[in-house]
Amino acid sequence: MRKLIFGMNVTLDGYIAAPGDDLGWSGGDGPDSSPSAELFQWWYEQMRASELSLYGRKLWEAMSSHRPTGDQQPNATQAEIEFARLWRDMPKVVFSSAIDKVDWNTRLITGDAVAEITRLKAEVGGPMDIGGATLAGAAMRAGLIDEYAIVTHPVLVGGGTPFFTALDSWVNLNLVETRTFPGGMVMTRYERRR
Repeated sequence: MRKLIFGMNVTLDGYIAAPGDDLGWSGGDGPDSSPSAELFQWWYEQMRASELSLYGRKLWEAMSSHRPTGDQQPNATQAEIEFARLWRDMPKVVFSSAIDKVDWNTRLITGDAVAEITRLKAEVGGPMDIGGATLAGAAMRAGLIDEYAIVTHPVLVGGGTPFFTALDSWVNLNLVETRTFPGGMVMTRYERRR
């Protein structure tokens, strides 16, 4: 059975985007929207350790608008070049009924996301990562997420898109790792208790 990991950059008050889908709070314009090269490298290693990335529509549209060609930008750093190539080659699944085409080693699922994620988890293979608040929220409510990787930025936005969705019951977690990055960002990684 595969492990499913939900990880994103989050504000101190728990939002992945401020009102109006504003990501300006995250600073910088690197692949992880962070000014820290160390944090950028950490996100790269997380993606490299995953065998499959699952995206909701909005995150897919954000990532696919600049990730595939990040290595072709005139001022791209070596890290940005490597990230773009890894992202482009990484097997991906996009869950959406609003789009009809995906590229870059990606397949589109327009049906029941929870059923498909359940099927993918049951396969033999390495870890999968999931991104996008709506998609991850559905997986959370279904009890499919095994691990949470939260990079908390020291900023309060007061509203927007929350990292965690409303749940019908508690999910007990074990803290397995913490790490502080330049700029005051703190990564915490939790595994779901069985």
